Amino acid sequence: MQIPRRYKFIIQLGKALHTYGVPSYKSQIYLTQVAKQKDIRGSFMDTPTWINYSFYQDDDQSYNYVECVPPGELNLGALSKIDEITNNVLEKKLTFAEAKDLIEQMEKKKFKTFDIIQLLAFMVSAGSFCIILDTNWVSSIVATFLGAIVYGFVVLAKKSRYVQSTLESMVAFSSTIIVGLLSQVIPNINISMTILASIIVFIPGLAITTALEEITSKSLVSGTAKLFDALVSLFKQFFGVVLGLAILPLFIEIKQMPIINDVPQWVDYFAIIGLTGSLLPVFRVRKKDIFYGIVTGFVSFYVTYLLGFTGILVSIFIGTISVVLISRLFARITNSPELVFLTPGIIMLVPGSKAFIGLSTVFLASDAANTTNMGEQVFFIFMGIIGGLIFSGTFKIVK
Repeated sequence: MQIPRRYKFIIQLGKALHTYGVPSYKSQIYLTQVAKQKDIRGSFMDTPTWINYSFYQDDDQSYNYVECVPPGELNLGALSKIDEITNNVLEKKLTFAEAKDLIEQMEKKKFKTFDIIQLLAFMVSAGSFCIILDTNWVSSIVATFLGAIVYGFVVLAKKSRYVQSTLESMVAFSSTIIVGLLSQVIPNINISMTILASIIVFIPGLAITTALEEITSKSLVSGTAKLFDALVSLFKQFFGVVLGLAILPLFIEIKQMPIINDVPQWVDYFAIIGLTGSLLPVFRVRKKDIFYGIVTGFVSFYVTYLLGFTGILVSIFIGTISVVLISRLFARITNSPELVFLTPGIIMLVPGSKAFIGLSTVFLASDAANTTNMGEQVFFIFMGIIGGLIFSGTFKIVK
């Protein structure tokens, strides 16, 4: 059955928002606003694996569109383009048909990022995060090297379904084996932190936070599904680490030596900038938004850091509100969606890495990280982020 012409753009827009990883409740709100401005009555439902749109002409006639779609991947550059197209439609600079064609062209063209940029992004993010974890120069250099290897697996995953299905476990297992072997030659490697830093791109802290956002906004089906998906992803990575730690003792003896942090404190400032800046190419952020994204991540981290004396819950809560406010400011300056800047800011707060550190150090029997009350700390961080998003007015209930 052919889709009615006046609904084609909204359906195309909804599929694009889903593909580029926009949270379901935000996608539903956005589609509702677009339809309302075009005098179209509709009800929209977006879940991780299917979409269901209903349009009403009068009390007796309706049109339903249902399609099974694969889970989306966050692409902030494409999202920014979609937002521009939609705004042009609302301002009547583009017709529905013209906008639909532009979205289709964009999907075919895709957003190209040079492989060398992606490679450098993986390497810099791993090395920078290792420094932020208060390790040493050796661990940071090894983590940077592992970041290149991890990116190699990402490239292979695009060509092999098997590698794609086992990617999280495979990169965690490979990093663990390599770090374990190198620790025999370089004993002052911080094993757990180096492993974590090398796979930081895969740690689903942001995915867990997004899932909790959706549950809080009453998008229960989508939020619950995404939460379990994120937890399974974390399980896959941790399984890879545990498997590596179980195999290594069969051949070598692993000893976690006391680690002395020989990285000057001032280097952390550059590490924060490096981590935030390197994650932006991974999320395909457009060039015009990169500087503002780095500033948001920097502010997010140091507001929380400077308020550390207030405790985890309060510092994260205030840090989240600061991220929301600065994201709104930058959204007005650049005319890009708020989510483009909110994402790098929230990434600097999410507790996925903290949970991973706690689990890993238990199996390493290491005192390299403070694992006392780790579960409580993770819980407080989640509470602080969600509370900050609620009180900053980020959530809207879909009606």
